[in-house]
Amino acid sequence: MEEKRVSRPSSRPKPTGNFMSYVVAEPSKLLDWLLANLKESRTKIKATLSGHGIKVNGKIVTKFDYKLLPGMKVEVSKSKQNMEFRNHYLRIVFEDRYLVVVEKKTGILSMAAGHSTLNVKTVLDEYFRQSRQRCTAHVVHRLDRDTSGLMVYAKDKDVELALESDWHNIVFDRRYVAVLSGVMEQDNGTVESWLKDNRAYFTYSSPYDNGGKLAITHYHVLDRTADHSLVEFKLETGRKNQIRVHAADLGHPVCGDVKYGNGDVPVGRLCLHAFRLCFYHPVTHRPMEFETDIPQAFKNLF
Repeated sequence: MEEKRVSRPSSRPKPTGNFMSYVVAEPSKLLDWLLANLKESRTKIKATLSGHGIKVNGKIVTKFDYKLLPGMKVEVSKSKQNMEFRNHYLRIVFEDRYLVVVEKKTGILSMAAGHSTLNVKTVLDEYFRQSRQRCTAHVVHRLDRDTSGLMVYAKDKDVELALESDWHNIVFDRRYVAVLSGVMEQDNGTVESWLKDNRAYFTYSSPYDNGGKLAITHYHVLDRTADHSLVEFKLETGRKNQIRVHAADLGHPVCGDVKYGNGDVPVGRLCLHAFRLCFYHPVTHRPMEFETDIPQAFKNLF
């Protein structure tokens, strides 16, 4: 029986932000390479893979049989993947003593509002209590109840204040993906307007200063069909309902948006997902980069 060969890194691992970086020397499948080169159990390595903790040439990979070739760069997250946390609405992507990054599903609030008890902060606080961590979740930014995607929560007031006080400079990349109604005319563009709420909490957009807050959104069309457009949005500002209002300004509202939409609901949810979040760690100052897959329900439309 032929002996199975597994590639070795051509150089010693180097720290790059929150990841250890390796260079592949020989062809191999990803799982085999990880088992040979990391001093971790198969169970932990699989958890790191499924937890979006492995990058190949800068992109997150979750497939065990992904084919590696010589010269490829493999990055392995140094964070301790949580093996015990289980929740239908929430997945922990990264956690250290200062903060936690989560991916939330639709249907859950970022924090308590009114009489609603289902919110990310409450879920995290219960997890911290059960895992005997002496901390609570501090809200730094928000996603709407029906928007899915990545969020970061601080574990104490000092970290919360550090993030909030310099959020615009700390966050160096934040992107969303959305399914918009209709066919977008332009491949790329920027929407700039002033946003202001009325008494009914409906956000109005104006091309002129209406006393509201300036909002700037950049967009890039990823795909089109005869009925819909798959669009990536990059925020220059972070205003309430910014993408939803600006998509409506373009004449192509986010599908499933009952507030600013046109009744186009192809998948039974608001088709907006925060898929990329990159920021400088408020304590270590290392660059932290997190990315999730585009929801399968979105992909199925294209």
